[in-house]
Amino acid sequence: MYTGRTWVKWPSSLDSRQKSVHIGFRWRIGETESPPPERIHPVHLQLLDWIIVILSLVICFFPSLFFGKRAGKNTSEFFASGRSVPWWLAGLSMVATTFSSDTPNLVTDIVRRNGVAGNWVWWAFVLTGVSTVFFYARLWRRSGVMTDLEFYEIRYSGRAASFVRGFRSVYLGLFFNCMIMASVNLAACKIAGILFGFERWQTLLFIGCLNAFFATYSGLWGVLVIDMVQFFIKMTAVIAAAYFALALPQIGGLSGLVEKLSLLKGPGGIHYLNILPDFTNNWDIAVAVFIMPVAVQWWAVWYPGAEPGGGSYIAQRMLASKSERDSLAAVLFFNVAHYVLRPWPWILVGLCSIIVYPQLSDIQAAFPALDPHLLGHDIAYPAMLKFLPVGFVGLMVGGLIAANSSTILTHLNWGASYLVHDFYRRFIRKEETEKHYVMAGRLVTLGLFFAASGTVFLLDSAKDAFDIILQVGAGTGLLYLVRWFWWRVNAWSEVVAMISSFAVSLGILILNKSGTHISTHVALLITIAFTTVCWILTAYLGPRTDRETLIAFYKRVRPFGPGWREIRREAELPGEAPGPGENIPLALLGWFAGCTAIWSALFTVGNLLYGRLTYAFILLAVFLVSGGALFYVFNRLWTNDGNYEKGTQQ
Repeated sequence: MYTGRTWVKWPSSLDSRQKSVHIGFRWRIGETESPPPERIHPVHLQLLDWIIVILSLVICFFPSLFFGKRAGKNTSEFFASGRSVPWWLAGLSMVATTFSSDTPNLVTDIVRRNGVAGNWVWWAFVLTGVSTVFFYARLWRRSGVMTDLEFYEIRYSGRAASFVRGFRSVYLGLFFNCMIMASVNLAACKIAGILFGFERWQTLLFIGCLNAFFATYSGLWGVLVIDMVQFFIKMTAVIAAAYFALALPQIGGLSGLVEKLSLLKGPGGIHYLNILPDFTNNWDIAVAVFIMPVAVQWWAVWYPGAEPGGGSYIAQRMLASKSERDSLAAVLFFNVAHYVLRPWPWILVGLCSIIVYPQLSDIQAAFPALDPHLLGHDIAYPAMLKFLPVGFVGLMVGGLIAANSSTILTHLNWGASYLVHDFYRRFIRKEETEKHYVMAGRLVTLGLFFAASGTVFLLDSAKDAFDIILQVGAGTGLLYLVRWFWWRVNAWSEVVAMISSFAVSLGILILNKSGTHISTHVALLITIAFTTVCWILTAYLGPRTDRETLIAFYKRVRPFGPGWREIRREAELPGEAPGPGENIPLALLGWFAGCTAIWSALFTVGNLLYGRLTYAFILLAVFLVSGGALFYVFNRLWTNDGNYEKGTQQ
């Protein structure tokens, strides 16, 4: 079948009726051999494209040059922006950081394998993100630490506390961080391979020179400003990509896309357009993409950007915020923008790619120069960018460079903060000057980039990296939620959780390699169960945290709830006013209303795009009610927060 740009082979499961709905296609039903696919050559940017790319880069990166001197003053400026970031800048930076060059590829991979409903593997993290807003954001800001790893030595005592901080600084800052950056850079390599025919090393060399320079020069202030500009460029680019994908004659607009895909079924008989999985005919898929993420994954798995209780670069932005109010508002804004504003342009391109490139062999045939090791469902997104007209190609290239840079710059700064502040400064060179530590941060930033670039050659797809990160972080999430609200959690609980999670994950990997296949969701449950039992037993049976440390932590952070009742009795002064956020039912209401508002808004947009107006208006009504409740709770907490601050100042 010829689509007007390339020949496509339909899956054998399609009958002639299903094929016949594809209006605008030209084919001869019954032909035994398809004509050879039209080879698509690498993109050659026109003058207009080059102008737009250069303007995009100048607009993004030039403002950050003004922050180099400020970032070099001390580590607080370099890693935490002097704790003076407003909520809107912190929130935009969170959104831009999680919008990396591999994100559209990952969503396309998910849509092609499991349909739109497959996105519940990350939509479920709404529960995590909104819980951070109402239960954890203010606690992080009150802690006053520079990095979230510094938390360990104000919450725990003894050698175990120092060990956890030192170990996680290297484990997360180096190994885990390099895995994340490698997955982002792998996506950049795939996009550049499709669009320009670049080899991996060529792509890494180009983005390395750009990212390494700005990360080492401008510190977190520069990263925040770059993120702010990049977010708008990236959103414009991906919306343009969705528009031109829908405009293809073989797609026929939104109505054509819905009409065609409603008659197609994917692997396992899935319906590509369904927002919820089929619980009657595809139970295994429903368990993997919906039940497990919503019931277990959101609280049990540690994943950067969606950490239970907050952490990594999300905590870094909260800690850099100028007040508790700004911290809370930044995380709320991030969750709304992350889950409502961004997904549908990616999803639409992924759905269009199913029609244009039904099988991976079609992509390989259309791009014969592509490295076979890079071929996967995630590469369908950059393959669809070939249909962009002149001018918009330049905008997309600029947007993709921005997407890559926003994430890599953040991870370079975040990883360097761990390795310098939490390892080098804490355990190796304790009495050096601030200038020395800033220089160390810049050198470590360069080293991290080279390490991440080498890791790129060990991965094949964004989905592989996503699964690896989820599996290794399984079982530890509940600990990160509970440690703020239960004094018995100790440093050895953290050590045991990390070791047990890694050991079980490694054992399951060995079993899978040896031929004993264990499904992803079963492996996740096994890891979570074993890890949770181990760290809870350690909390009861292991060495307890010193009483003085617990009392000092309580006075500093004011965690609420019954888990600190015993410590609260010893720590509180007579007549002391309770801190804000003590109203647990109000916080739970905010959590429920926030999750409902975000999901209903997300699915209102989806049903409008599908043309299902009845469902869209019902969901819109749900959004308005839940949004009103969210606004009410947020204002109550905001008022309490202000009263608390006034009381403490007096």
